[in-house]
Amino acid sequence: MQAEQQLSKSLKPRHLSMIAIAGVIGAGLFVGSGAAIQQAGPGILLAYMAAGLVVILVMRMLGEMAAANPETGSFSTYADKALGRWAGFSIGWLYAWFWIIVLGIEATAGAAIMHRWVPGIDQWIWALILMVLLTLTNLSSVKSFGEFEFWFASIKVTAIVLFLLFGAAAILGLVPGVPAPGLSNLVENGGFLPNGPGAVLAGILVVVFSFFGAEIATIAAGESENPVDAVKKAVRSTVWRILVFYIGSIAVVVTLLPWNDASVAKSPYVAVIELFGIPGAGTIMDIVVLTSVLSCLNSGLYTASRMLFSLSKRGDAPKSWTKISSRGVPASAVLASTVVGFVTVGLNYIAPDTVFLFLVNTSGAIALFVWLVISASQLILRRRMGAAAKDLSLKMWLFPYLTWVAIVSIVALLIGMVILESTRESLLLSLALAAVVVGIGLFRYRKSAPPVPQAAVPAPEADDVSVGAGPSSS
Repeated sequence: MQAEQQLSKSLKPRHLSMIAIAGVIGAGLFVGSGAAIQQAGPGILLAYMAAGLVVILVMRMLGEMAAANPETGSFSTYADKALGRWAGFSIGWLYAWFWIIVLGIEATAGAAIMHRWVPGIDQWIWALILMVLLTLTNLSSVKSFGEFEFWFASIKVTAIVLFLLFGAAAILGLVPGVPAPGLSNLVENGGFLPNGPGAVLAGILVVVFSFFGAEIATIAAGESENPVDAVKKAVRSTVWRILVFYIGSIAVVVTLLPWNDASVAKSPYVAVIELFGIPGAGTIMDIVVLTSVLSCLNSGLYTASRMLFSLSKRGDAPKSWTKISSRGVPASAVLASTVVGFVTVGLNYIAPDTVFLFLVNTSGAIALFVWLVISASQLILRRRMGAAAKDLSLKMWLFPYLTWVAIVSIVALLIGMVILESTRESLLLSLALAAVVVGIGLFRYRKSAPPVPQAAVPAPEADDVSVGAGPSSS
């Protein structure tokens, strides 16, 4: 393969470390967690733990496959090998669609903050500016993407760490003017489960989607000098990332403040900062949320473009999207993602309650579809390896038992989406979209032979990693 056909491997270890650490910290943690707390009370901690456990298991399975064969197409290429070309085609397109829709959501959220700061400029103009800025960043080089993501992530991580430190100090009574609450807010106001265990189960469906994005590190690892080591570090850090950033920060909120306080529902983190007596709490949180939004925009555009690039390399998307610029960037795939992203931003202003809402709902359950495919692929590929699995450098724990635990849990979440009225429409629309895409995939590969069992999928040497290359499309 000629040099100009290769993606640049210029992401540094510090880029990948920060992408991995902050990959699960989105604006949903800072803003959306208030609604979840109001729904389940202090018991929301159990929901975050349960959802986090599912994500940890899924990441471990993905890490096993990615460490053995790091590719830009990630789980889409593994689905090719495990389930058939139709599966890789389907999940790849669904995943790219999810992130393209996210571009419209996040650009609008960021524009709303900018408009509050500079009301003289219309909100849609700010959305346009943010989209153009991050498109240019992604077109420039993968190193530019890495640098932007590194600093965005650094701000998010710093904010969470400071929040945890202040919170722990306040809980211990070490912050002047803030009385130590003890366990009163956890056991009073209706108890730890004020709305019953059913509210916790419903809360899982609310919080589980905030963890989506952890898998980006395994995709980005393909553009690093040592992808295998990068994947291992990203996967192994998943446990403490979820424990510290999500469960730790939510524990601070529900311990320091009554769960049914109106300020918690509005913005739990702002409410805690105001409790500390820090001036400008709203502005501070706006800055952190804007950083999270820009980070999500940046990584969303990157992720969508790399998945489209991988699909193109396998013959599942227009061939022109395989074109790589002199800087080692799949420029055509980036622009393809951006064009649709700009359309979704426009629709969010033209028809927010009709067309755009419909599009958002079609992507509502894609996270669960992706996790289910990852689990099924790992189950199949690992079994094909047989005794050769002992040579894997990163293994799924207690295989196949925990793999089945993950599969059953994800199916249960999908069933829960059907039962819960607030998520039913989103699931049904997501299923409809998935049915169309899978139908196209099955039709496209109706004459393809089933995947050939492999004795083993050994970890490639560093010099032999073919980034973005999947199974042949012939």
